[in-house]
Amino acid sequence: MISKKLAIDVLNASLATGADYSEIFYEDSHSHNVVIENGKVETSGSNSLCGVGLRLLKNNQCVYGYTNDLSKKGLLTLAESLSKSFNDKRLLTVEKLDMIKCKNRNPISRSYDDVPVEEKIALVREGIDEINSIGDPRIVRTFGVFGDNVRFVAVFNSKGKWFKRTTEFGRMVFQVIVADQNGFETGFEGPGAQQGIEYFRTEKVNPKKVARKAAETALKMLTAEPCPSGKMPVVIGNGWGGVLFHESCGHPLEASAVSKGLSCFSQNKIGDFIASPIVSAVDDSTIPSQWGSIDIDDEGNLGTKRLLIKNGKLNDYMIDDLNGRRMGRVGNGACRRQNYRYIPTSRMSNTYICNGKSTPEEIIKATKLGLYAVSFNGGSVDSTTGEFNFGCSEAYIIRDGKVCEPVKGATLIGKGFEILKKIDMVANDLDLAQGMCGASSGSIRTNVGQPTLRVSEVTVGGRGGELK
Repeated sequence: MISKKLAIDVLNASLATGADYSEIFYEDSHSHNVVIENGKVETSGSNSLCGVGLRLLKNNQCVYGYTNDLSKKGLLTLAESLSKSFNDKRLLTVEKLDMIKCKNRNPISRSYDDVPVEEKIALVREGIDEINSIGDPRIVRTFGVFGDNVRFVAVFNSKGKWFKRTTEFGRMVFQVIVADQNGFETGFEGPGAQQGIEYFRTEKVNPKKVARKAAETALKMLTAEPCPSGKMPVVIGNGWGGVLFHESCGHPLEASAVSKGLSCFSQNKIGDFIASPIVSAVDDSTIPSQWGSIDIDDEGNLGTKRLLIKNGKLNDYMIDDLNGRRMGRVGNGACRRQNYRYIPTSRMSNTYICNGKSTPEEIIKATKLGLYAVSFNGGSVDSTTGEFNFGCSEAYIIRDGKVCEPVKGATLIGKGFEILKKIDMVANDLDLAQGMCGASSGSIRTNVGQPTLRVSEVTVGGRGGELK
């Protein structure tokens, strides 16, 4: 931790040549990971990270640097080096720093620092033992991982404000690879939260249940026939199904894309219908203990609930202060970064499509012939055009209102803004799923989510011929 007095000295040194804003981001974090492969502990180790990032703004210009030399000389050298980017008179002087207070929505009753490594290993072994109990020779490889992180952050800025926060989070991952003479499939489950290790022994999230689901999904997809191709109705499952919205629509709603004219959802579309009237979508960083939640963002703005789409109309964006300047807006608590080595920008937190009025059963029953995409295993998106393609990791054919045979190799192809308008049924079973999102400010924790929903027509790529 650096003192407030030193922070004031560094801020003033960085402001000497005309920057209109300066910000110090201090981080001290440590993580621990346990990896068990095929029943053997392969890795059990810790990593630590400590340093400072310094950001200067002048109008719409930005310069950034970082260092792990936390001495007064080291920090002042960084400040003076960055300040050389400008050549003007001092505009600001920082005389004092007042603390920004925020509610801790993500308290941890038992710190991960107090959890013995043996307890973490035992948790993962329970899941691996459950997979082995299936006794299927087609299971050829198993991975079990438990990772946790304790992160302290303090931010000081030239607005005369500062804050500090400590966050802790854990994640349990099981990956199962199955194979036979026809090929191989992978099953993956990875729940995480800003909760203590006790969270991973709850009824919903426990190692045996999570690990078995990963194995059973992989085995089911191994025997699946190739997916048919063509245009068809697609029912997308809740929870992890929300990754399609996250990638194809969430990223274009970040100010980092909008402010540069690189989004298909430009500012002149605010108030326009960009989705079906039954669709509303939110990015909410205030949900207690969730994987992507933040009490306060990485530039000192309080976390908020942002209604991005309201009854089909474009309503708002995720905005950081710098890109907000370019948009004529102020930041709304959406500024994040992986660590002090990354310059912060607008990013998602817990992003989801809101509940609708149907039930999942009603949606399936109302679909005569189509695809049921339960989850996805990756894809690509162009934020400028909204074009995407996503591979399905688990999918089934729907026939006469019933979920029937599993299919593999399904790929959804289209444009995000077109898909949004074709959503014709939304269920009431909203769920969230945990992932890591990579972008210009690094890899950060994000939740994707949605209820079960139906898109009236999507182009589906597959090798199984025409759907009949």
